[in-house]
Amino acid sequence: MMLNVLIVDDEISHVLGLVRFMEWEELGFESPSTAESGEEAVEFLQSYHFDVLISDVSMPGMSGIELAAEAKRIHPHLQILMISGYNEFEFVQDAIHVGAQAYVLKPLKTEEVALRLQSFRAAIEMRREVVEQTRKLERRVSGSIKLVKERFVDELIAESLPVEELIASWDGLLTLPVLNLGYQIIVLGLDRYPSSGMEAKHRMLLGSSLKKTLEIAFSYDEDIWIAQTTSDEFVALHVNPLPAARAKVEKQFQFIQSIMSDQYGATVTIGCSREGFRWEDAPLLYREIRFSMTKARLIGNGQIVRCNDVEPGDFAAYRMHDEFVPGLLKGLDSGDAEQVAEYMNRIKEALLATGNASFSYVHAFAMSILGELIRHLKWRNEPDGEANILMWRQMLDCGSASQMAELLAGYVQRYTATEQKAHLNQQHNLMRKVSLFIEERIHEHWTVKQLAEQFNLNASYLSVLFKREMGRTISEFVQDTRIGRAKKLLQDPHIKVYEVADQVGIQTTAYFTYLFKKLVGVTPQDYRDYGYSLDDGLQLDIKSDHRTSSSSPL
Repeated sequence: MMLNVLIVDDEISHVLGLVRFMEWEELGFESPSTAESGEEAVEFLQSYHFDVLISDVSMPGMSGIELAAEAKRIHPHLQILMISGYNEFEFVQDAIHVGAQAYVLKPLKTEEVALRLQSFRAAIEMRREVVEQTRKLERRVSGSIKLVKERFVDELIAESLPVEELIASWDGLLTLPVLNLGYQIIVLGLDRYPSSGMEAKHRMLLGSSLKKTLEIAFSYDEDIWIAQTTSDEFVALHVNPLPAARAKVEKQFQFIQSIMSDQYGATVTIGCSREGFRWEDAPLLYREIRFSMTKARLIGNGQIVRCNDVEPGDFAAYRMHDEFVPGLLKGLDSGDAEQVAEYMNRIKEALLATGNASFSYVHAFAMSILGELIRHLKWRNEPDGEANILMWRQMLDCGSASQMAELLAGYVQRYTATEQKAHLNQQHNLMRKVSLFIEERIHEHWTVKQLAEQFNLNASYLSVLFKREMGRTISEFVQDTRIGRAKKLLQDPHIKVYEVADQVGIQTTAYFTYLFKKLVGVTPQDYRDYGYSLDDGLQLDIKSDHRTSSSSPL
């Protein structure tokens, strides 16, 4: 398929040279369309489809950078090649920022332009291939409800996304039933024999055999959705089961176990969760029944396990020490307030949910959590751990699970507030040093990587931290600082415009004029002649039409 290209340059000789000397057909392109200005090019782009845009950077009226930004708005997937002179490289940086993929320097070499066009063609064809393959996959997925259900169950119990987002993402592929009768999660897992040295091939055979057995056993009921979670574990989601359907499923358990035992000499442990009435509860129900199955396997393989067979508080204790407390400590270490709040709420809920257990059990439970926190955390400026001793005494005096939960929450909240304040002060002081460093060296050229190395930071972390603290990116701060310094220098009539550009670290007068006009709204000369106040250096309104026209922000 031939591609369409638009060439834009105010110098017609450059346009004709490209049209005449490039082997367009061999490169896979139709004969190019041409335009002599950015404004004319925009009209073409609005009326016709183009795959590639080739544009000069410096043109009267709409510049190549402004054209590139507008072209990307009209055709987001357009490939853009910018042409620039050696003294216009700063323009190219802005062009790439607004979406240009490549640039070539004048004088043009046809072989270099050809290489860029070949690269563009390869990118366009690759994108089209991805789009086509995605469409084919969507058609296959939409036509296979079994595959759709399997993938949904797998993602639901894996808790890869918040459930509301997950359900929304499946809209259009799967119509979820209203849970009038709830659902049950059934986990079916092959029991392992670590001492047998079973080969991978045999394990795969057993997994495939169990899958076929389940598909046969549950084929009669379309409300049972089966997903494979690991090579030796499957999950069946039974949606809105009637009492008769539940009873029939129970009978199939023995069929599954006997087939796997007789045919393959393997045992299968089967776990049945509590009833769920909200999709949001599925990940918890899954983890809960798997925990029960793990405990049951300590006694023997090949059992049928029901969630209500587990002692009260056992699963809560397991989650507390293996999930909640590690998650809480990780959040405290990283300063993630949302994660701390989330896990603290889970700990409180777990403590309050132990109402059936003895008070001594709940008390020991809470004390163990406090011990974990104290061992992990260190109070600032607290001599001899007085705050921790006080916490132990207060915990011993608690008379209910709710009091213990509140005490733990208060402990974590005080620590978090102390750490957060210290951390914010540290970040504020560090970013203040970085900004002062930039201001003092505004005439120099520092990359973010060099700046990060100067302060012993990771470049990505510095960028994120600077934006959060200063409200601007480093690049925006540098530009604003340069323009602010330039506005002051322009108030001195003895300093020439090109000298102002040099003193604020902008290499060419042309780029300085372009950038100043983009950010201030007028050229440096117009600002000097008509546009500033001696009191504050701020731009005044300019009445003349030719002086008020400004570039659109990129």
